[in-house]
Amino acid sequence: MSTPLTDSRAFCRDLPDPDRLFGNTLQQHRARHICAPCPIRTACLAEALELRIDSGLWGGMTARERRALRLRNPQVDDWRAHLAPLQPTTHIREEPAR
Repeated sequence: MSTPLTDSRAFCRDLPDPDRLFGNTLQQHRARHICAPCPIRTACLAEALELRIDSGLWGGMTARERRALRLRNPQVDDWRAHLAPLQPTTHIREEPAR
């Protein structure tokens, strides 16, 4: 099983300038558009919360936002399960039988 750090689907994986994801808060806010459509955004955020990563933009949230989220939810011990309802689902449209 891959993690957000190794998942080839991560939109940030091949950025020409990945430092902007770890720059100051303003740079991180400007880089959010990279995370918004990413298919592993929720998994990325969950991993950052579980590992208490306190730098950079992960899952569309800055370190400050993640710290605040952890403080508001001290009861959460499994961020993947907690965030699972937020994970977008992919609906596959089936072709009608002929």
